[in-house]
Amino acid sequence: MLGPTEGLHCLDIGSDNGVISYLLREQGGTWKSADLDEHSVNAIKALVGTEVYQIDDRHTPFADNEFDCVAVVDYLEHIQNDAAFINELYRILKPGGTLIINVPHVKNSLLRKFRLAIGQTDEKHGHLRPGYTVDSLNQLMEGQFTIKSHKTYSKFFSELVDTLIVFGVSLIQGNKSEKSQKGPLVTGKDLDKSKSMFKIYSLIYPFVLLISKLDNLLYFRSGYMLLLRTRVNKVPFRISSCPNINPQKILTLKN
Repeated sequence: MLGPTEGLHCLDIGSDNGVISYLLREQGGTWKSADLDEHSVNAIKALVGTEVYQIDDRHTPFADNEFDCVAVVDYLEHIQNDAAFINELYRILKPGGTLIINVPHVKNSLLRKFRLAIGQTDEKHGHLRPGYTVDSLNQLMEGQFTIKSHKTYSKFFSELVDTLIVFGVSLIQGNKSEKSQKGPLVTGKDLDKSKSMFKIYSLIYPFVLLISKLDNLLYFRSGYMLLLRTRVNKVPFRISSCPNINPQKILTLKN
């Protein structure tokens, strides 16, 4: 969805513990990162170093038309005013810029009901809403962005494995994981504290991966995560295209 980023100025938002920020920066281009609270920001800084910022659901510290591409990963469902935040993304993206959005996909399935029954609620994960659909996101963006492509992923088998692993870890660790506004946060400190548990996970990972691959059999089903690529609907302003405008008057008004 992201495409090549070499030579582009990009921003990722919502990377929690910094792993996604780290991987995105390896793709090339210049990157900045941002997240919702201090715990997440510190975790991202620990992996990528500089250019990490704390933001909220209304304001960011970035300039107008600063970025060629913005990737929002699991963030919209954690903020109160998602409409105001979409306005902010519109402001900081360059004309023709790309916005990638990754959010939970609303599905009222038996698996979701099972997750709620064992305590894996939206509130526990810091979600203020259960997720979105393509239609609800299109309505949220109100013509400011055009959806170019979309897909869902993480179907029944992947979600089942994730559900069981989260449940098992919660039984072992209790409430030891660092907490943030975005729910439990696994940081480098957690890795150091629970080395044996993560070594066990690395041993069972091939089995976990195999189960997840069974999602390919469910080609007729939608997934529990929704991913969109959109383009910002902004036209570059050129003074030359407006012969009746005095450039000196614009500079005077600006000053």
